[in-house]
Amino acid sequence: MNSPPLTDLSDRAREIFRLVVEGYLDSGVPVGSKALAGEGKVNLSPASIRSVLAELEQRGLLAAPHTSAGRMPTETGLRLFVDAMMQVAEPTREERAAIEQRLSDPGPIERALEETSALLSDLSGAAGMVMVPTREPRLAQVSLTALDANRVLAVLVGEDGHIENRIISLPAEALGTSLEQASNYLTTRTTGRTLGEAAVLIEQEIATGKTALDEASSDLVARGLATWSEDAAKRPVLIVRGQANLLDETALGDIERVRSLLDDLESKQSVAGLLERARRAEAMRIFIGSENRLFSLSGSSVIASPYRDREGKVVGVLGVIGPTRLNYARVVPMVDFTARSLGKRIG
Repeated sequence: MNSPPLTDLSDRAREIFRLVVEGYLDSGVPVGSKALAGEGKVNLSPASIRSVLAELEQRGLLAAPHTSAGRMPTETGLRLFVDAMMQVAEPTREERAAIEQRLSDPGPIERALEETSALLSDLSGAAGMVMVPTREPRLAQVSLTALDANRVLAVLVGEDGHIENRIISLPAEALGTSLEQASNYLTTRTTGRTLGEAAVLIEQEIATGKTALDEASSDLVARGLATWSEDAAKRPVLIVRGQANLLDETALGDIERVRSLLDDLESKQSVAGLLERARRAEAMRIFIGSENRLFSLSGSSVIASPYRDREGKVVGVLGVIGPTRLNYARVVPMVDFTARSLGKRIG
């Protein structure tokens, strides 16, 4: 979508356009000439204001819904406003402190990701989304402990201190000395490697008979690798919170759009694909309405930002999704600050 250059607009057209967009984003209601003149924001008569509004509509920046005499920004108009006119409102000191406090609590990283998604929803009044980190931590230790006759608890400790527990099912004959042998073997092969790197090495050694493992221990190791791979594949790539925020009073008159948006959010893999574009760009991305095919029917906007670990590597994406009348000036810097704060938590 190509919007006209801002320099093509006169000063008064630019000012009236800005007031209409800001008024609409604030209220969700089209803004009319009487409102602009009555509030004293524009030193022009209602007739002169209507003339400028008609010009902006002709340029494709504003539209007049048939149910109202007021104007609202088109997607083209919103893009021009966001790219060239918006003055962002940085989070206050209290808001920054609240974000950092909620993300500083100790515990599993999954809890921090869910907290981040809920936090974005609370701050924006829309739905918050977080895509889980793409990186795999390097392992420091793997230990196996028998739970009962047919189950083993595997504990994976990352070099960053992250701990994961997995349960492996296996035949009873695989326990005993085989368990200790398999545990020692896994530790020597996984230390300093990611789980994916270790899996490649171990599978090659088992396939070529280059291990000193007996048959039962080899079976235990193979079952463990299969279980870990299956668990990773089942993990949600996206955490969404706050869908109920999309059903506010202004949504009642456009319930089909909201229903379409909620249906889109159920397809988390598709949404994650959209966020992946922000991760690859390694920068904040703002998708407005039909600019992204996924939400073209619901006419929704997405504000997404990558978040990095302490080494500066992009490890995931977070963002907000809601109607196109999102308060971009407030939400954009809030998403950016939350991304930086989560990056510190990731380590």
